[in-house]
Amino acid sequence: MLSLTSLVKSPYHKVPPGPKFFLLMIASIILFSIANIYFQAVAMAFVLGLYLWPGWAFFTSGLRMLWPLWPFVVIVFLWHGFTQDTQSGMIIILRMISAVALANLVTMTSQLDEVIALVTRVATPFRRFGLQPQILALSIAMFIRFLPVLIEKGGLLVQSWRSRSTRPAGWRVVVPLALLALDDAETVAEALRARGGIAPDEI
Repeated sequence: MLSLTSLVKSPYHKVPPGPKFFLLMIASIILFSIANIYFQAVAMAFVLGLYLWPGWAFFTSGLRMLWPLWPFVVIVFLWHGFTQDTQSGMIIILRMISAVALANLVTMTSQLDEVIALVTRVATPFRRFGLQPQILALSIAMFIRFLPVLIEKGGLLVQSWRSRSTRPAGWRVVVPLALLALDDAETVAEALRARGGIAPDEI
C-alpha cells in the first residue's frame, strides 16, 4: 500500500493537520458561495501559487495527483457548451479544481497517523449516537492508502488494453478495475479478521 503524503518536503508539512483541515473547510465554503468567474480564476491562481511556493518538484507532484480530474472537466465543459452556458461551466470547473487541489494539498502535507488521530478526536463526541470513531478513522486511512494503488492498477489495465487494441479503453476497464477493488477489499477484510478485527472500544 502507498500513502498520498508527498515525499517532497514543504513548509506545509510543519503545520498540524487540525488548522489545515479547518482552513480547507473555510476555503471550500467561500469557493462554493461565490459564483463569479473572475473570483474563481483568481482563487485557482492562488492555489497554484501555494503548490509552486515549495518548489518545482512539489508543484509537478501535486499536478500529477490532480490529473484524474480531467474526465470530469471534459464532461462539464462539453455539457455546458451544449447548453450554451459556458460561463457557468467554467465557474464549476475552476471551483472543482481549486477545491480538490486544496484538499489534495492538505493530504500531501499531512502524515496519515496525524490524520487518523484528528478524525478520532473530532468524532469521539458522536460516540453517544452510535458512531465508532476508530472505524471511521480506519476507513479514511484505508481509502487514502488504497486510492493510489487503484489508480496505478487502472493505469496498468489501460496499458494492457492498448497493447491488444487500437481502440480507446474507456469504459471497458471499469469492470476489471471494480473486480480488482473488490478482491483487494476481500483480502484486507480477511487480514483484519485474522488479527481479531476491531474491538468496539479500540482506538
